[in-house]
Amino acid sequence: MNAIAPAARLPRLEAKGQVAFRGVLVSEWTKLRSVRSTKWSLAVGFLLTIAFPIIFAFATSSHWGTMSPQDRAGRHPLEIALAGVNVAQLAIAVLGVLLISAEYSTGSIRSTFTAVPRRLPVLWAKVIDYAVVSFVLTVPAVVISFFATQAILARHDILQISFTHSGVTRSVFGGALYVMLVGIFALGLGAIVRNTAGGIATFAGIFFVLPPLMNVLPLSWNNAISQYLPLEAGSQLFTLHHGAHTLTPLAGGLVLAAYCAAAIAIAAVLLVRRDV
Repeated sequence: MNAIAPAARLPRLEAKGQVAFRGVLVSEWTKLRSVRSTKWSLAVGFLLTIAFPIIFAFATSSHWGTMSPQDRAGRHPLEIALAGVNVAQLAIAVLGVLLISAEYSTGSIRSTFTAVPRRLPVLWAKVIDYAVVSFVLTVPAVVISFFATQAILARHDILQISFTHSGVTRSVFGGALYVMLVGIFALGLGAIVRNTAGGIATFAGIFFVLPPLMNVLPLSWNNAISQYLPLEAGSQLFTLHHGAHTLTPLAGGLVLAAYCAAAIAIAAVLLVRRDV
């Protein structure tokens, strides 16, 4: 009977010098742009941010004459323009998890930490690179989506809204900020779980399973708790009108940012303490 070999551990090398953080940033950027899944995920996120609102706008415009007053009241032009944000966030979140979990699954994380023994600069570089890429990619997507849907809805005056209208510019750019924060949160989960399927499942549970479960609570509890969940709090960044039991855009953005900070902080602690 053969003995089971102990799991391989990455030796912690003595740091003889400091690796320039700029070099780590460039290295992580090279990995980010050279992986095929990155290009596909970012392309899907970009296209979904534009495609869903355009489809929604065409459907609304073509059926406007036969829609009931209740249905018409539920079709706000800004909500139509930003409908793709809720869909694109999944593609961005999946990529955020993959950015670090894929390195663990392939074992390439060993080479990364051999080159950067202090480890934490790798995490900071991944966060910065991905935050910049996701935000820069999403901003033009939401702007294009806004003006494209307004052009499609041009024959319905009630569905026209100016980009300079109070709260509209904030909501449009807030959508891009929301997607960026979702990506950072997912990256943190990927670093904590170190498994692609586990990271994606955890993200889906927090964002898409937990909110509906709040409905089993008494209404007063639901109203008090739900507004602080990541999805509900973060969505206030791109919501024009706010209900009685929702946070303000600033407060909601800060709550989502706090979730991101907590996820990255936990990932940083585990990154230093764990053996690869």
